[in-house]
Amino acid sequence: MIGNRVVEAFVAPDGRAVTIGGKTFDVELIDPRRLRAAGSGQQTADGTAEIKTAMPGKVVRVIAEAGSEVAAGDGVIVVEAMKMQNELKSPKDGTVREIRFNEGDNVATGDVLAVID
Repeated sequence: MIGNRVVEAFVAPDGRAVTIGGKTFDVELIDPRRLRAAGSGQQTADGTAEIKTAMPGKVVRVIAEAGSEVAAGDGVIVVEAMKMQNELKSPKDGTVREIRFNEGDNVATGDVLAVID
């Protein structure tokens, strides 16, 4: 569907192009599960971990406040993207040093949402 209209679409065998109404469009299919994993934290040279967004969205909930203790795998912040809520988790045991966004804030791809010591 496009808007409220049903349209016939053909997807190229490699999944990188879609033809609608005789026009071909290059596309990239995004699997939200892959993005959720990619959005998990990455450790920096000083041993802290940064939790970054994998795609643009909106912060809908802050689970762990600055100063709270978290274990690896604990939810830290929830971002809504593509009408799905993704809970971003701590990649390590530690203390939340900072939360850089508040509920309702829009975030861009690659934004650092939280830092874990």
